[in-house]
Amino acid sequence: MMAKTTSTQLKSNKSKIAVVIPCYRETDHILDVLAAMGPEITSIFVVDDTCPDGTGEFVQSNTKDKRIKVIRHEKNLGVGGATLTGYKAALETDAEIIVKVDGDGQMDPALIRTLVHPIQAHEADYTKGNRLHRRGATKSMPFIRLLGNMGLTLMSKFSSGYWDIMDPTNGFTAIHRDALKELPLDDIAYNFFFESDLLYHLLEIDAVVRDVPMRAKYGEETSHLIVHHVFGLFLCGHIKNGWRRIVDTYFVRDFGIASVNLILGSLLMLIGAVYGGFRWWQSISTGIPATAGTAILSAMLIIVGTQLLLAFINHDIRRVPTQPIHEIDE
Repeated sequence: MMAKTTSTQLKSNKSKIAVVIPCYRETDHILDVLAAMGPEITSIFVVDDTCPDGTGEFVQSNTKDKRIKVIRHEKNLGVGGATLTGYKAALETDAEIIVKVDGDGQMDPALIRTLVHPIQAHEADYTKGNRLHRRGATKSMPFIRLLGNMGLTLMSKFSSGYWDIMDPTNGFTAIHRDALKELPLDDIAYNFFFESDLLYHLLEIDAVVRDVPMRAKYGEETSHLIVHHVFGLFLCGHIKNGWRRIVDTYFVRDFGIASVNLILGSLLMLIGAVYGGFRWWQSISTGIPATAGTAILSAMLIIVGTQLLLAFINHDIRRVPTQPIHEIDE
């Protein structure tokens, strides 16, 4: 027996999809990426971010696809700035979903249908690729990328509040136009911190974010992201966003038991650590061992503080948005 298909599903499957491709030195791969775009794509925006190799001109000279529009920057803005330029152009069309694909060939355009499905099914406002979903998926990932991804994932969970999201720097994404219109596009990072900063701003509007499993191809393409060059950028960005999110969520928009747990837990841990450290230094300098009661008091303060902070984290994890903010396409 054939499964029944609702009218809503039929309508959602006809969503108009625009693709944004930020480009910087991508002439080796861009034509293959464009050739793989399926018929479900209604418009394609190739953003030439002041490419030294003239990617935009190269595309115009070697493609006849009428869906493709090349946008050139007079000044290099970075991958985030190029993506935001494409987003703004896509919003001027009637596209309901805007997909971002890198021009280096690591993302298979055939997966776009899978990527946009949760949005079409009204299960998410924003979806992103996850290269770490399947067992053994990391075998093809260079070790330095895997190590960096692990650290960035943990920092991103804290700063964005999306504790169920992995592979936060994955550039294969899709967003519904309703969610995109709610975002302060001019406030989002223009550099490599773009995807991580975007997650922070998505939580600010209570958007639902979902991971979509994908396989990445690592060939001879050159990555423009050098880990040791951007580590400070990401660390500072995540600390800033994490602080802003905690203050806004638990002390501005709401104040409850989780807020109390955070305050008391932090204070008890700090007092326990300072008191224990001082007593330890005092015993070392005087040669008189600290009493058992002193050690127990310090340990108890730290233990209770840790338990309160764990309770706060548990509450924070359960605050992840579950109801999409975009309207169902008619």
